[in-house]
Amino acid sequence: MATTSLGPWPHLGYADFRLDRASERRGEAAAFLADPAMRTCLIAGERVLLSHRASGLDALFDRDEARALGGDFEAACLLGLDAAGPRFALPVPAARAEELAGRDDLHITDLRTLMVEGLIASDVVSQLACGKAMLSWHARRTFCSNCATPLVVADGGWRRECPNCGAQHFPRTDPVVIMLVVSGEECLLGRSPRFAPTMWSCLAGFVEPGETFETAVRRETREEAGIVVGPVRYLASQPWPFPMSVMIGMRGEATSRDITIDANELEGARWFHREEVLAMLGHRHPEGLTVPPSGAIAHHLIRAFAEGRDPPGL
Repeated sequence: MATTSLGPWPHLGYADFRLDRASERRGEAAAFLADPAMRTCLIAGERVLLSHRASGLDALFDRDEARALGGDFEAACLLGLDAAGPRFALPVPAARAEELAGRDDLHITDLRTLMVEGLIASDVVSQLACGKAMLSWHARRTFCSNCATPLVVADGGWRRECPNCGAQHFPRTDPVVIMLVVSGEECLLGRSPRFAPTMWSCLAGFVEPGETFETAVRRETREEAGIVVGPVRYLASQPWPFPMSVMIGMRGEATSRDITIDANELEGARWFHREEVLAMLGHRHPEGLTVPPSGAIAHHLIRAFAEGRDPPGL
């Protein structure tokens, strides 16, 4: 396959987390929370709060600002430390976010929009993604699964403990394989009913217990599109806070060509020639077809195939 360049390689969304996670110091979370240099992001379910400042949009708030906006300090999660001080994530009740939606000094949006539009720095978006994932876990893990006793937050938000039976509960990350299956100069792309009307993307699915990533690629591709996959290799990964996954980017070599879709998963799947993919990436496809936005790992896998190389620097 000849190499083609489409210009500078795009940034991978949510993958630029630069804080020192300081996992060995999470027991000091209370002191960090009291530090005058502490700053926190504020998250209301699927939405994040940003402030309009003279320097532009800002996702970090000081203690007084966070308290006034409804941040719940009892549910604070320590994200990590940077040179300026501790960084936290605080939940804001959905009703309070609705009240704040009309304020001129705030901008309330979601993580997908932040990734696509590049409204704030990529490392801060990555902090927000981590915070959203952690707060989503806390919202779903309020009672002990062993004895149904209300759990207590510990270790800076990275553990919940049961005061009754002593069980400890830790946040989980669900692995998802996302794969570009190729056959010579063509790649397999599919369409989910929830996609934008013009968009085609990689197939994907959750890894099941007892599976390797490679086996999951083969199983999901066979289930969703009826294609048999042989050799599989890893390319890159991406944190995906919807709600708490990691996307494991793989490339697989097809050993069959006939497509039979699972209509419960896809509304379409087809083979795309490399030249057609290049046209989709350049927004010049004759049918107006597109691929996912540049921050998504699917875009990186598709572009790497179109350019005849592996994703660089990941």
